[in-house]
Amino acid sequence: MTQTGEAAEVRAALLNLRRTSGLPVAFGGLLEDNRQFRIAELSGARSTALRGLVVSTGNGLGGKSLALTRPVAVSDYQASRAISHEYDAAVAKEGLGAVLAVPVVVRRRVRGVLYGAVREPLNLGDRTLSAAVEAARELEQALAIRDAAQRLLASRPVTAGDAGHPLGAAAWEEVREAYGALRALAPRVADPALREEILTVCGQLAAASGPDARTAAAGADILGAPGEPNPGLRPPRVRLTPRELDVLSCVAAGVTNATAAERLGLRPETVKGYLRSAMRKLGAHTRLEAVVAARRVGLLP
Repeated sequence: MTQTGEAAEVRAALLNLRRTSGLPVAFGGLLEDNRQFRIAELSGARSTALRGLVVSTGNGLGGKSLALTRPVAVSDYQASRAISHEYDAAVAKEGLGAVLAVPVVVRRRVRGVLYGAVREPLNLGDRTLSAAVEAARELEQALAIRDAAQRLLASRPVTAGDAGHPLGAAAWEEVREAYGALRALAPRVADPALREEILTVCGQLAAASGPDARTAAAGADILGAPGEPNPGLRPPRVRLTPRELDVLSCVAAGVTNATAAERLGLRPETVKGYLRSAMRKLGAHTRLEAVVAARRVGLLP
Protein backbone atom coordinates (compact mmCIF):
# COMPACT_ATOMS: atom_id res chain seq x y z
CA MET A 1 0.00 0.00 0.00
CA THR A 2 1.25 3.48 0.76
CA GLN A 3 4.65 3.98 2.33
CA THR A 4 2.94 5.77 5.21
CA GLY A 5 0.73 2.75 5.83
CA GLU A 6 3.65 0.34 5.79
CA ALA A 7 5.59 2.59 8.17
CA ALA A 8 2.66 2.48 10.57
CA GLU A 9 2.70 -1.33 10.40
CA VAL A 10 6.40 -1.38 11.29
CA ARG A 11 5.89 1.02 14.21
CA ALA A 12 3.08 -1.16 15.56
CA ALA A 13 5.27 -4.27 15.19
CA LEU A 14 8.10 -2.64 17.14
CA LEU A 15 5.77 -1.69 19.98
CA ASN A 16 4.44 -5.24 19.98
CA LEU A 17 7.97 -6.66 20.03
CA ARG A 18 8.92 -4.54 23.04
CA ARG A 19 5.71 -5.38 24.88
CA THR A 20 5.87 -9.15 24.37
CA SER A 21 9.65 -9.69 24.61
CA GLY A 22 10.44 -7.24 27.39
CA LEU A 23 13.28 -5.75 25.35
CA PRO A 24 13.52 -1.99 25.96
CA VAL A 25 14.72 -1.03 22.48
CA ALA A 26 13.35 -2.02 19.07
CA PHE A 27 14.02 -0.73 15.58
CA GLY A 28 13.78 -1.83 11.98
CA GLY A 29 12.71 -1.12 8.45
CA LEU A 30 11.60 -2.52 5.12
CA LEU A 31 13.71 -3.38 2.11
CA GLU A 32 14.34 -0.72 -0.49
CA ASP A 33 15.57 -3.34 -2.95
CA ASN A 34 16.64 -6.99 -2.83
CA ARG A 35 19.98 -6.27 -1.14
CA GLN A 36 19.50 -3.57 1.47
CA PHE A 37 17.07 -1.93 3.84
CA ARG A 38 16.97 1.31 5.79
CA ILE A 39 16.35 1.50 9.53
CA ALA A 40 13.42 3.91 9.43
CA GLU A 41 11.56 3.31 12.71
CA LEU A 42 12.84 3.42 16.30
CA SER A 43 11.05 2.54 19.54
CA GLY A 44 12.61 3.11 22.95
CA ALA A 45 15.79 4.64 21.49
CA ARG A 46 17.64 7.40 23.31
CA SER A 47 19.25 8.85 20.19
CA THR A 48 18.74 9.00 16.43
CA ALA A 49 22.05 7.29 15.70
CA LEU A 50 20.39 4.28 14.11
CA ARG A 51 17.74 6.15 12.13
CA GLY A 52 18.40 6.16 8.40
CA LEU A 53 21.17 3.57 8.63
CA VAL A 54 21.31 1.56 5.39
CA VAL A 55 22.02 -2.11 6.07
CA SER A 56 23.30 -4.29 3.22
CA THR A 57 22.95 -8.05 2.87
CA GLY A 58 25.55 -9.86 4.96
CA ASN A 59 26.70 -6.79 6.89
CA GLY A 60 26.21 -6.54 10.63
CA LEU A 61 23.57 -8.47 12.52
CA GLY A 62 20.60 -7.36 10.41
CA GLY A 63 22.46 -7.99 7.18
CA LYS A 64 23.30 -11.50 8.38
CA SER A 65 19.65 -12.14 9.24
CA LEU A 66 18.70 -10.87 5.79
CA ALA A 67 21.23 -13.13 4.07
CA LEU A 68 20.34 -16.24 6.08
CA THR A 69 16.58 -15.53 6.14
CA ARG A 70 16.41 -16.51 9.80
CA PRO A 71 16.63 -14.88 13.25
CA VAL A 72 20.10 -14.24 14.67
CA ALA A 73 21.26 -12.81 18.00
CA VAL A 74 24.46 -11.77 19.75
CA SER A 75 24.98 -11.36 23.48
CA ASP A 76 27.49 -8.52 23.03
CA TYR A 77 27.32 -6.67 19.70
CA GLN A 78 30.67 -4.90 19.94
CA ALA A 79 32.61 -8.01 20.97
CA SER A 80 30.88 -10.55 18.73
CA ARG A 81 33.01 -12.42 16.22
CA ALA A 82 29.94 -13.86 14.48
CA ILE A 83 29.12 -10.64 12.61
CA SER A 84 30.90 -7.90 10.69
CA HIS A 85 31.16 -4.50 12.35
CA GLU A 86 30.33 -1.82 9.78
CA TYR A 87 27.72 -0.27 12.10
CA ASP A 88 29.58 -0.33 15.42
CA ALA A 89 29.68 3.44 15.77
CA ALA A 90 25.91 3.84 15.58
CA VAL A 91 25.31 0.86 17.88
CA ALA A 92 27.81 2.23 20.41
CA LYS A 93 26.24 5.68 20.33
CA GLU A 94 22.86 4.15 21.18
CA GLY A 95 24.59 2.11 23.91
CA LEU A 96 23.34 -1.34 22.90
CA GLY A 97 24.69 -4.63 24.22
CA ALA A 98 22.74 -7.77 23.32
CA VAL A 99 20.83 -7.49 20.04
CA LEU A 100 18.62 -9.80 18.02
CA ALA A 101 17.41 -9.47 14.42
CA VAL A 102 14.42 -11.19 12.82
CA PRO A 103 13.63 -11.13 9.10
CA VAL A 104 10.13 -10.26 7.93
CA VAL A 105 9.24 -12.73 5.17
CA VAL A 106 6.14 -12.40 2.99
CA ARG A 107 5.50 -15.03 0.32
CA ARG A 108 9.02 -16.37 0.76
CA ARG A 109 10.56 -12.96 0.10
CA VAL A 110 12.28 -10.95 2.82
CA ARG A 111 10.55 -7.59 3.15
CA GLY A 112 12.38 -6.17 6.14
CA VAL A 113 14.13 -6.78 9.44
CA LEU A 114 13.07 -6.12 13.03
CA TYR A 115 15.62 -5.70 15.83
CA GLY A 116 15.29 -5.91 19.60
CA ALA A 117 18.00 -4.96 22.05
CA VAL A 118 19.07 -4.33 25.64
CA ARG A 119 21.75 -1.94 26.83
CA GLU A 120 24.07 -4.48 28.40
CA PRO A 121 25.70 -7.77 27.38
CA LEU A 122 23.21 -10.55 27.99
CA ASN A 123 22.32 -13.98 26.69
CA LEU A 124 18.86 -13.55 25.18
CA GLY A 125 16.76 -16.61 25.93
CA ASP A 126 14.47 -18.62 23.70
CA ARG A 127 11.33 -16.95 25.08
CA THR A 128 12.65 -13.53 24.12
CA LEU A 129 13.57 -14.69 20.63
CA SER A 130 10.21 -16.43 20.20
CA ALA A 131 8.37 -13.24 21.14
CA ALA A 132 10.39 -11.28 18.57
CA VAL A 133 9.67 -13.89 15.91
CA GLU A 134 5.94 -13.73 16.68
CA ALA A 135 6.00 -9.92 16.32
CA ALA A 136 7.63 -10.37 12.90
CA ARG A 137 5.03 -12.96 11.91
CA GLU A 138 2.18 -10.57 12.74
CA LEU A 139 3.86 -7.86 10.67
CA GLU A 140 4.13 -10.36 7.82
CA GLN A 141 0.37 -10.96 8.00
CA ALA A 142 -0.33 -7.24 7.97
CA LEU A 143 1.87 -6.71 4.91
CA ALA A 144 0.32 -9.71 3.15
CA ILE A 145 -3.14 -8.24 3.70
CA ARG A 146 -2.00 -4.92 2.29
CA ASP A 147 -0.49 -6.68 -0.74
CA ALA A 148 -3.72 -8.58 -1.36
CA ALA A 149 -5.76 -5.39 -1.05
CA GLN A 150 -3.45 -3.70 -3.53
CA ARG A 151 -3.94 -6.54 -6.01
CA LEU A 152 -7.70 -6.35 -5.59
CA LEU A 153 -7.67 -2.60 -6.16
CA ALA A 154 -5.53 -3.02 -9.25
CA SER A 155 -7.92 -5.58 -10.73
CA ARG A 156 -11.19 -3.94 -9.63
CA PRO A 157 -13.12 -2.13 -12.40
CA VAL A 158 -13.16 1.64 -12.07
CA THR A 159 -16.40 2.87 -10.47
CA ALA A 160 -18.02 6.24 -10.11
CA GLY A 161 -16.23 6.65 -6.79
CA ASP A 162 -12.80 6.78 -8.35
CA ALA A 163 -13.48 7.48 -12.03
CA GLY A 164 -11.10 10.13 -13.24
CA HIS A 165 -9.18 10.09 -9.96
CA PRO A 166 -5.43 9.92 -10.68
CA LEU A 167 -4.80 8.29 -7.29
CA GLY A 168 -7.67 5.80 -7.18
CA ALA A 169 -5.80 3.13 -5.21
CA ALA A 170 -4.46 5.63 -2.68
CA ALA A 171 -7.93 7.15 -2.27
CA TRP A 172 -9.42 3.72 -1.65
CA GLU A 173 -6.81 2.99 1.01
CA GLU A 174 -7.78 6.22 2.78
CA VAL A 175 -11.43 5.13 2.66
CA ARG A 176 -10.52 1.77 4.20
CA GLU A 177 -8.44 3.35 6.95
CA ALA A 178 -11.27 5.77 7.75
CA TYR A 179 -13.76 2.91 7.80
CA GLY A 180 -11.63 0.89 10.22
CA ALA A 181 -11.16 3.87 12.52
CA LEU A 182 -14.89 4.58 12.62
CA ARG A 183 -15.82 0.93 13.24
CA ALA A 184 -13.42 0.89 16.18
CA LEU A 185 -14.80 4.19 17.51
CA ALA A 186 -18.50 3.37 17.30
CA PRO A 187 -18.69 0.80 20.17
CA ARG A 188 -17.13 3.32 22.55
CA VAL A 189 -19.73 6.03 21.85
CA ALA A 190 -22.31 6.20 24.66
CA ASP A 191 -24.85 8.30 22.76
CA PRO A 192 -27.03 5.82 20.78
CA ALA A 193 -27.98 8.40 18.16
CA LEU A 194 -24.38 9.40 17.53
CA ARG A 195 -23.31 5.76 17.47
CA GLU A 196 -25.98 4.99 14.87
CA GLU A 197 -24.86 7.98 12.81
CA ILE A 198 -21.27 6.74 12.85
CA LEU A 199 -22.38 3.27 11.73
CA THR A 200 -24.41 4.88 8.96
CA VAL A 201 -21.28 6.62 7.73
CA CYS A 202 -19.51 3.25 7.86
CA GLY A 203 -22.26 1.87 5.67
CA GLN A 204 -21.77 4.67 3.17
CA LEU A 205 -18.05 4.02 3.02
CA ALA A 206 -18.51 0.28 2.58
CA ALA A 207 -21.22 0.82 -0.03
CA ALA A 208 -18.59 2.23 -2.37
CA SER A 209 -17.10 -1.25 -2.79
CA GLY A 210 -20.16 -2.92 -4.29
CA PRO A 211 -23.95 -2.99 -4.61
CA ASP A 212 -24.45 -5.27 -1.61
CA ALA A 213 -22.07 -3.53 0.72
CA ARG A 214 -24.42 -1.08 2.42
CA THR A 215 -26.43 -3.92 3.93
CA ALA A 216 -23.27 -5.81 4.86
CA ALA A 217 -21.72 -2.90 6.72
CA ALA A 218 -24.66 -2.91 9.12
CA GLY A 219 -24.07 -6.60 9.87
CA ALA A 220 -27.09 -7.79 7.90
CA ASP A 221 -27.49 -10.68 5.43
CA ILE A 222 -25.15 -10.72 2.46
CA LEU A 223 -25.75 -12.71 -0.71
CA GLY A 224 -22.93 -14.06 -2.80
CA ALA A 225 -19.59 -15.66 -2.08
CA PRO A 226 -15.90 -15.14 -2.87
CA GLY A 227 -15.15 -16.07 -6.44
CA GLU A 228 -18.80 -16.77 -7.29
CA PRO A 229 -18.82 -17.20 -11.10
CA ASN A 230 -22.51 -16.42 -11.67
CA PRO A 231 -24.12 -13.71 -9.51
CA GLY A 232 -27.52 -15.08 -10.50
CA LEU A 233 -26.80 -18.38 -8.73
CA ARG A 234 -26.12 -17.36 -5.17
CA PRO A 235 -25.33 -19.64 -2.23
CA PRO A 236 -27.00 -19.49 1.21
CA ARG A 237 -26.79 -16.15 2.99
CA VAL A 238 -23.87 -15.23 5.21
CA ARG A 239 -24.34 -13.10 8.31
CA LEU A 240 -21.60 -11.38 10.29
CA THR A 241 -22.49 -9.82 13.61
CA PRO A 242 -21.47 -6.20 14.22
CA ARG A 243 -18.69 -7.33 16.57
CA GLU A 244 -17.36 -9.84 14.03
CA LEU A 245 -17.31 -7.04 11.48
CA ASP A 246 -15.57 -4.73 13.96
CA VAL A 247 -12.83 -7.30 14.49
CA LEU A 248 -12.53 -8.04 10.78
CA SER A 249 -12.15 -4.33 9.99
CA CYS A 250 -9.24 -4.19 12.45
CA VAL A 251 -7.69 -7.27 10.85
CA ALA A 252 -8.08 -5.62 7.43
CA ALA A 253 -6.11 -2.66 8.77
CA GLY A 254 -3.29 -5.09 9.60
CA VAL A 255 -3.34 -4.68 13.38
CA THR A 256 -2.58 -7.49 15.79
CA ASN A 257 -5.22 -9.20 17.91
CA ALA A 258 -3.86 -7.38 20.95
CA THR A 259 -4.18 -3.99 19.22
CA ALA A 260 -7.66 -4.85 17.97
CA ALA A 261 -8.65 -5.77 21.52
CA GLU A 262 -7.34 -2.44 22.80
CA ARG A 263 -9.18 -0.49 20.09
CA LEU A 264 -12.46 -2.30 20.64
CA GLY A 265 -12.31 -2.57 24.42
CA LEU A 266 -12.27 -6.38 24.32
CA ARG A 267 -10.02 -9.12 25.65
CA PRO A 268 -7.56 -10.63 23.12
CA GLU A 269 -9.20 -14.04 23.60
CA THR A 270 -12.58 -12.51 22.73
CA VAL A 271 -11.12 -10.96 19.58
CA LYS A 272 -9.78 -14.38 18.57
CA GLY A 273 -13.21 -15.90 19.09
CA TYR A 274 -14.96 -13.31 16.91
CA LEU A 275 -12.27 -13.70 14.25
CA ARG A 276 -12.59 -17.49 14.21
CA SER A 277 -16.36 -17.18 13.87
CA ALA A 278 -16.07 -14.69 10.99
CA MET A 279 -13.52 -16.90 9.23
CA ARG A 280 -15.80 -19.92 9.55
CA LYS A 281 -18.78 -18.05 8.10
CA LEU A 282 -16.68 -16.75 5.20
CA GLY A 283 -15.16 -20.15 4.51
CA ALA A 284 -11.68 -18.76 5.16
CA HIS A 285 -8.72 -20.59 6.67
CA THR A 286 -6.46 -17.59 7.34
CA ARG A 287 -6.84 -13.94 8.36
CA LEU A 288 -5.82 -12.90 4.85
CA GLU A 289 -8.43 -15.13 3.21
CA ALA A 290 -11.09 -13.71 5.52
CA VAL A 291 -10.28 -10.12 4.56
CA VAL A 292 -10.18 -10.93 0.84
CA ALA A 293 -13.47 -12.86 1.05
CA ALA A 294 -15.16 -10.07 3.00
CA ARG A 295 -14.10 -7.47 0.45
CA ARG A 296 -15.24 -9.58 -2.47
CA VAL A 297 -18.77 -9.85 -1.09
CA GLY A 298 -18.90 -6.23 0.04
CA LEU A 299 -18.59 -6.69 3.78
CA LEU A 300 -15.59 -4.35 3.85
CA PRO A 301 -14.63 -1.44 1.59
